[in-house]
Parts: sequence; structure tokens; C-alpha cells
Amino acid sequence: MNQDEGQAITVYPIGKIYSPHTIPQETPLQSSHTCAVGMIEVFPEFMEGLHDIESFSHLILLYHFNRAGKWSLTDKPLSDGVVDRGVFAMRHFSRPNNIGLSIVKILGIRGNFLDVEGVDMLDGTPLLDIKPYVPPFDSVPAASCGWYTHEHLNVIENRGK
Repeated sequence: MNQDEGQAITVYPIGKIYSPHTIPQETPLQSSHTCAVGMIEVFPEFMEGLHDIESFSHLILLYHFNRAGKWSLTDKPLSDGVVDRGVFAMRHFSRPNNIGLSIVKILGIRGNFLDVEGVDMLDGTPLLDIKPYVPPFDSVPAASCGWYTHEHLNVIENRGK
């Protein structure tokens, strides 16, 4: 057994995400399928970390699904609700560490506040980290979509409208 296995990891929010989404069942299922505008507040003690962020068009946000409730290793995807899938084979919020990931477009920066497009998280979601989206690193055009069908993708797209 590795020396670090089973030890708790402490993670602190670096900010908060504000979005128009307050009802979980009406929240878009993926950031790439919504034009919803929101705001990221980076707490003042982390503001220096925003240096040079204005040169990027998009950001990867890592956040805590703080209202996810009890987690499970299998669940039905929100895109069809029919077949149980492994939680690591889908982007469901009900996960052991309740960590979410979204890619958003930067619309503007005002000090420690960033206006963004593509928010698919609930209002008041704790922000854990920000990473720049770099297409040569983060895009894999030949990647497979696994079990997701065109029907699943249509459901996701329509919920984002």
C-alpha cells in the first residue's frame, strides 16, 4: 500500500461561481452546450494568480458539486435516465469527490471578477481551480465518445437552450 493511500486531502475554494442556474433539474448538462453567462469571483488572496489570464479565450474550471448529496459508483445518466453506468464513465455530479469540470469563454475581467459564458453549474458553486484552455493540449479530435449516442448529445444540447 502506498504511504499516501487512504489519507485525506484538504482542498480550499479559491473563489465562487455565480450563475443564473438555481434549480438543479433545469441546469444545462454541459458547458459546451449553453450560452449562459455567469461570473467568477476569485477571492482576493488568490487574485495574483490571475496575472496573464487575459491572453486566453477560454478557461477550464474545476469546482465542487456542493449540493450533489449522496454519491454512488453507478447511476443513470441525466441524458437518458435508462441504463446504470459507472460514475467514472460519465460526467454525473454524484461522485466520490464531487468535482466538476467545465470549459468557459472569458467575456471580460474586472479585478478579481471574470465574466464568462458557458456556465452549467449552480449559482454559488465553490471554485477549486482555474486552468487555461490550450487547444493543442486539451483538444483530442480523434477521441471516441464511448457510450454517448447522437440521441444523448441531442438531449444535452437541448437542455442547454
